[in-house]
Amino acid sequence: MSFFLNVLVGGALAGVMYALVAIGFVLIYRASGVFNFAQGTMILFAALTFANLVEMGAPMLLAFLVTFALLIGSAFLTERLVLRPLANRSVITLFLATLGLSYIFEGVAQIAWGTQVHSLDIGLPDEPVDLFGLSISSFDLAATAIAALLVVGLALLTGRTGLGLALRAVAADPLAALSIGIRQERVTVIAWSLAGFVALVAGLLWGARSGVQFSLALIVLKALPVLIIGGFTSVGGVIVAGIVVGAGEKLAEIFLGPVIGSGIENWFAYVLALLFLMIRPTGLFGQRDLARI
Repeated sequence: MSFFLNVLVGGALAGVMYALVAIGFVLIYRASGVFNFAQGTMILFAALTFANLVEMGAPMLLAFLVTFALLIGSAFLTERLVLRPLANRSVITLFLATLGLSYIFEGVAQIAWGTQVHSLDIGLPDEPVDLFGLSISSFDLAATAIAALLVVGLALLTGRTGLGLALRAVAADPLAALSIGIRQERVTVIAWSLAGFVALVAGLLWGARSGVQFSLALIVLKALPVLIIGGFTSVGGVIVAGIVVGAGEKLAEIFLGPVIGSGIENWFAYVLALLFLMIRPTGLFGQRDLARI
């Protein structure tokens, strides 16, 4: 039982890291109804920028602020040069635009900072901690605490403020939102800036764990099942889904791996996501689209 609980808790805490990536998708989807495929390369760009600034001698706080400022600038450019000309286009058109943006972010990161792998120390030790008889990674505990604060802050900001109402209004009907004085371009920039902040936090945590390298962009593939299971519109839902995915894949690898073969951890989350698509397409906490007939 002790071993089972260690695997369960360790997997659940690791799953929070997947959820951090998925939160960025939720923010932009809630604001525009668009799946932002560039979120993964935004994480890469943020982590590379921060790591290089620190290596150049900048204090961590300054590096964080400069990186966030660059992400806000990219949000303005994305809205002005990409999203505004494509206003009222089909969802697939906007998705393909974000796919193009992902390659732009990756190319800019490569031109600016090169392709070298960087180690990143953000002051969070990764040591085993004894908690109620369980051996838990101190890094995972810190990442979970950061994710919890981020989720609470974003939930309050997007759910109980005028900004939250504006985000939902623009996503539901951009023309109706415009008719009551909501500036779509402003809401879009704010949503992309918030997604950039989430990308920066996720990039620092993932970079500290596995190194800052171009494979960071591929963690978007781990976030997709979390997004499907939690729901595209729920910030808290993706945290729950991340815990489910993280714990589920670890338990499956340990207990089912010896029976049906190793490597289950790589595809178990996609099996769960496929089941949810067939049974509950909106995810655990996603909102169903209602249409008046």
